[in-house]
Amino acid sequence: MHEWALAEAVVAAASKVAEEQGLTRVSEVMIRVGELQQIEPEVFEFALSQLKSGRLEHAAFVTRSAKARLRCRACGRRWSFSREKLDADAAEAIHFVPEVAHSYIRCPRCGSPDFEFVEGRGVWLESVTGAR
Repeated sequence: MHEWALAEAVVAAASKVAEEQGLTRVSEVMIRVGELQQIEPEVFEFALSQLKSGRLEHAAFVTRSAKARLRCRACGRRWSFSREKLDADAAEAIHFVPEVAHSYIRCPRCGSPDFEFVEGRGVWLESVTGAR
C-alpha cells in the first residue's frame, strides 16, 4: 500500500499547485520517481488513476524515472548508480533497503564506502499543466 500513499500525496500536491496556478482543469501532471524509491510502477499508476478527481479528473499522469546519482563524501567524486554492476543479491538488497548500499558500493575513485545519494530517491512533481 506504499504506492497508494505516494499516489495520494501526488494527487494532493498536484491539486494544490493547480489551485495556486488558477487552473480550472488539469490536463497533465509530470512526475519523476527515483529509481531507488521502491515502488511498483503499475500499482502506483493504477492508484493515481483511481484517486484523481475534481480538477484532476481528466488529467494524464506521466511518470519518468530519475537515475540514481551518488557523491563520495571523502573525495567529492560524483557517479551514477549502476544496478548492472552488482550481483543479484546486492541489487535486490539495495532495491528493498537502499541504505545498505554502503555495504556493496565503493567510490570508483578512492574506494570509500562513505557516499550520499544526491538523486534517485523520492517522488517529485515536475509540472502541472491545464486550462484557466
